[in-house]
Amino acid sequence: MNSETKDNSHIKGWGIDADPKNDPTYPIQKRKEGPLKYERKAQKQQPIIQEVLHSNERPNVSAVYGLGPEPSGLSGKLRRFAFEYGEGEFSHWIPLIVADRVNAIEGVIDDIKHGKFPNIIVEKGWPAQWKYDKKGLIKKLAIYTAITAGMVLLLRGKKNR
Repeated sequence: MNSETKDNSHIKGWGIDADPKNDPTYPIQKRKEGPLKYERKAQKQQPIIQEVLHSNERPNVSAVYGLGPEPSGLSGKLRRFAFEYGEGEFSHWIPLIVADRVNAIEGVIDDIKHGKFPNIIVEKGWPAQWKYDKKGLIKKLAIYTAITAGMVLLLRGKKNR
């Protein structure tokens, strides 16, 4: 059955935009009666001036795309690995999440190489949290300390064996 002939009046709000007088965009839209038809002009391909990672489910790069830093280092390798898989697979998304974390660490290392030391306490927002949520900050720091101590003990125990 065609959706145009089907009665969907039982669906709350169905056809709410059918009356042009009830459409707040009507004067701007210059609405014509009948189904809306959009003409899509072919986009000129944006020049590819650096490596652009794109889904393997698409045959080519989108006509227009955003430019960010080129994939590099370990995070770049993880991103390239992720784009070998389809977007419906964990093998695509998990490496991208890990690559973001690795890229953050690479950024800190790069800053230190260039003589700029990050102020992690301020960047993490701890002064603001101390001012507005002391209990939460103390709890967070206690958890971080416990995890760090546990890792040190675990690694030390393996070293002594």
